[in-house]
Amino acid sequence: MGASETTRELIVPSPSEGARLDVFLRDHLAGLGRAAVRRLIEEGRVTLDARRASGRERLRAGQRVAVRGELSAAAQPDPSAPLVIAYEDAACVVANKPAGMPSHPLAPGELGTLASAFVARFPEMANFGYSAREPGIVHRLDTDTSGLVLAARTAAAFASLRGQLEAGSIDKRYLALCAGVPKQIGVPLHAALTAHGPRVHVQLDEGLARTDAQSITTQIERVVSIHANGALALIEVKAARARRHQVRAHLAALGHPIAGDALYGGPSTPLLARHFLHAGVLAFTTPDTAAPIRVEAELPSELSAVLEAAG
Repeated sequence: MGASETTRELIVPSPSEGARLDVFLRDHLAGLGRAAVRRLIEEGRVTLDARRASGRERLRAGQRVAVRGELSAAAQPDPSAPLVIAYEDAACVVANKPAGMPSHPLAPGELGTLASAFVARFPEMANFGYSAREPGIVHRLDTDTSGLVLAARTAAAFASLRGQLEAGSIDKRYLALCAGVPKQIGVPLHAALTAHGPRVHVQLDEGLARTDAQSITTQIERVVSIHANGALALIEVKAARARRHQVRAHLAALGHPIAGDALYGGPSTPLLARHFLHAGVLAFTTPDTAAPIRVEAELPSELSAVLEAAG
């Protein structure tokens, strides 16, 4: 351990008896999410009673958890990070995120994220948000998902937009190229979602016996077009909350995994180096004037090329 390296120690309290180590760390290390905690553990920077531990270990009250090194993953301004503004007013901004760009940093000092582009352009965002690593950002997209992301420019606007998100009144729609042609059109599809390492698990019968399960609702709005003689379909999907991997995992559980999504068993497609999921529509009420706003983002060229090749 370097002389200047710091170590943070936590004593497991009685209410955390039986909790998994990774879940405990996410709950007790402000601003760090699943990926950041997993990285700390994989790098050997977390010990349990002075020994290296795995994230799945169950804790006992009184055990000593030590975390070594820098923990802050606050977004740092990066003027060189691309930022395409699809809508902007005094209260909020909508960016069109390209695939390959993380929504926020996972490690201290990481640049090139949407969050670092936001705080470079709108430094006031650094003062509020869910955490210092996702300043002002109301919702996120997976790194390889392209499309619209909403962020607030004031603390009051963030509170308003967060309330809209939690109430399900922000209309978020995605275009996905999936295997087969779904038949569950226009009806809310309910399920339970639980974390499962780098993946999430979707339980279609909504079984919420596990305390860490989250209730989710996904709706396939329409079939836009059919490709490859019915082997693929471009669909529009609505998911008001869109929790981590929700659309990807839910479609896979229904038997329609997204093309290019190797994590959830999606079919490979020529020209596709990412999963085919694009957040194309975002509708909300701007806190500044209470006016209804609808923003649309066309498919990026690499996804349009895939559709043309699929026929």
